[in-house]
Amino acid sequence: MVVLSDYHLHSSFSGDSGTPMESMIKKAISLGLKSMCFTEHMDIDYVYVKKEDTGMFELNTDFYLLDLINFKEKYKEKIDIYFGVELGLQPHISREMSKYVKEHDFDFIIGSSHLCNKKDPYFPYFYEDRPEEEAYREYFYSILDNLKAFQNFDVYGHLDYVVRYGPNRDKNYSYEKYKDVLDSILSKLIDMEKGIEINTGGVSYGLKDLNPCIGIIRRYKELGGEIITIGSDAHTPDRICKDFTRAADILKECGYKYYTVFAKRMPEYVRL
Repeated sequence: MVVLSDYHLHSSFSGDSGTPMESMIKKAISLGLKSMCFTEHMDIDYVYVKKEDTGMFELNTDFYLLDLINFKEKYKEKIDIYFGVELGLQPHISREMSKYVKEHDFDFIIGSSHLCNKKDPYFPYFYEDRPEEEAYREYFYSILDNLKAFQNFDVYGHLDYVVRYGPNRDKNYSYEKYKDVLDSILSKLIDMEKGIEINTGGVSYGLKDLNPCIGIIRRYKELGGEIITIGSDAHTPDRICKDFTRAADILKECGYKYYTVFAKRMPEYVRL
């Protein structure tokens, strides 16, 4: 395996995973990884559809960090473990997000859009009674709103996440169809010196492509983007590094010679 670092991982500290952190670490070691970064969910002011789910995406960061420090020491001879977070971005909570980030010494921060104008694209109601393209465009334009409001992150996660859950997934989707807004997003990220991630988790949702699609990955490179991490978005051990060979092949096909890892918020480029 060419890629020996997984930079998008969840454990039971994320509300949508029940996997103990140590189980994820043991699996990563068995796969021969050199490093791994936990990026537990933190979605401030998430809109919960079900009342019983309230609070599930509010990370207890102190407890998370305590376990991570202990396992980092325990397995220091076998793997490098990094302290990350996947921060759910929304424009109206920019101050709260800034305060949260300043309170913790993260190695790596993924900025992700899990909500679009206070609506969750995971649920069918986001797409009802309108064309699929309209829903996708609303999602992409909301990313631009996030970028105007908040910049303290390292890479934008699964940039076209919305296509995982659309009525036709990515059957009728392509970079070219949304080129106008996607180019605006990529140009803004590059101006901000921010990266994107290749998220291999989308394949498990029945997508034909990874998140983001190969057209976006190629265009980011054409526009001058260089910072690109690779993450499985694994919530269980069996998904760690899933489809990483495919991700590496796509990077090479698009002209990349390196992928990126982070420590103390600083990028390091690793040759493919």
